[in-house]
Amino acid sequence: MKTPLTVAVAQLNCVVGDISGNARRILDAVTRAKAAGADVVLTPELALCGYPAEDLLLRPAFIEACATELAALAVEVQGITALVGYPAEVEGVRYNAAAVIRDGRVVDTYFKHRLPNYEVFDEERYFEAGTGACVFELKGVRVGVNICADVWESGAAEVAREAGAELLLVLNASPFHMNKQQRRYEVLRERVADTGLPVAYCNLVGGQDELVFDGGSFALDPDGGLAWQGSVFAEELAMLRFAEGAWQDRQLPESRPVEADVYEALVLGVRDYLGKNGFPGALIGLSGGVDSALTLAIAVDALGAERVRAVMMPSPYTAQMSLDDSREMIRRIGVRYDEIAIEPAMRTFAELLAPHFAGLPEDATEENLQSRIRGMLLMALSNKTGAIVLTTGNKSEMATGYATLYGDMAGGFAVIKDIYKTFVYRLCAWRNAQPGGPVIPDNILTRPPSAELKPDQCDQDSLPPYEVLDAIIAAYMEEDLSPDEIIARGYPEADVKRTVGMLRRNEYKRRQAPPGVRVTQRGFGKDWRYPITSRYRDA
Repeated sequence: MKTPLTVAVAQLNCVVGDISGNARRILDAVTRAKAAGADVVLTPELALCGYPAEDLLLRPAFIEACATELAALAVEVQGITALVGYPAEVEGVRYNAAAVIRDGRVVDTYFKHRLPNYEVFDEERYFEAGTGACVFELKGVRVGVNICADVWESGAAEVAREAGAELLLVLNASPFHMNKQQRRYEVLRERVADTGLPVAYCNLVGGQDELVFDGGSFALDPDGGLAWQGSVFAEELAMLRFAEGAWQDRQLPESRPVEADVYEALVLGVRDYLGKNGFPGALIGLSGGVDSALTLAIAVDALGAERVRAVMMPSPYTAQMSLDDSREMIRRIGVRYDEIAIEPAMRTFAELLAPHFAGLPEDATEENLQSRIRGMLLMALSNKTGAIVLTTGNKSEMATGYATLYGDMAGGFAVIKDIYKTFVYRLCAWRNAQPGGPVIPDNILTRPPSAELKPDQCDQDSLPPYEVLDAIIAAYMEEDLSPDEIIARGYPEADVKRTVGMLRRNEYKRRQAPPGVRVTQRGFGKDWRYPITSRYRDA
């Protein structure tokens, strides 16, 4: 057998805009790969500048800084080949590019062919499409290069094969959503079937605002079989040997429940949002309910108990069991905990507003004041300590507007804003089943959910059952079904029209909500762009 070609797959957690820091990460991977005997290092898409850099890419100084750093990095790459993703500018035209670096210089460059402009992607705003191939030879193997969306449809991989490629190396920045990895396998197998080329797929890892990149880099044999898959939600430098037209290494992933992937995505999203933005810690308003309990568990797993502070702010309507359950969770999880009763503030606001509310019945105004008092207290603590407030609203609430502006929506990062209420319970059950024992008291998971803003209040007084509500939201939002099509699936007409109406009316609230981790195929963020002012009605 010929001497194998060793490909180092560098699954990196890059930081948008940290050009010199990313260059150091890449160089460290190159240095370690060289010491391990690798011939070529494959890095993620746009690793030099981070992904997505968004409108930073429109700033000439940003592009110039990337070019300067790439040249400096190239000088350090000796005795090994590196594929480095970066934004290139040629004669005033920007490209999503991959540089082939060897012996101190860039020896070739590939420009991405397919520019995605759907879901969270907006690449046509920043780049022009390339058309040419990039194929180079190492140890007798003709190696072709593609970038991410190039392999999600036919065309670019075939161009590489026609230029003589025998192996395809793909740089990727493919964000996570539920069940995304299986879809990646399917798409890459289509390219392998079309071209006969084995593939190494290197994916970015880490949190970037609302996106989380899950890694999970992998390699496919010429028959489309999975030869190797790397770690998920963690950096890794893996050595893969390629010889006689196939991968010589075998490492297959263990089966994982979707709850494990989603929970790890949330943990990584929180850790990187706080870490990359320099927040010293997190503040969470506990309620004794399931949403704040899950948010607290995620925050502690992401940051450590020493960087998390929980605050319980009871009102006269707060049940004793809510206090007891919160205290029990604190005992189990070990964070700093404070209780601040809000009844004095409620009385003060009532006195201030009494002349202006004279003759008007009590309604949601008084309920919302409680939430806003809590939000004001949390933000005051945030201002004083520098810790960021993590909001606790879920996707079901964000969709229907079952949340209070400047109240429970007040904060800097919305951890579970893309988690349906029904899935909140699944995540809690999964977390409680992990080594170390349950952290969320069972009573929190079994009692009916309530905002506790008036006596004997339950969520289902104002909303359809969550199983029905979540299914309607998912069908309308993620599948783009019409209300009539959802009704045809067997959901009550009144619930469908009511839910869609609430979703439509509350766009103005969502625009004012903090960002949060995206884990479904369509979240309330970059891939949900509906007008606030609109007279279109489909329900």
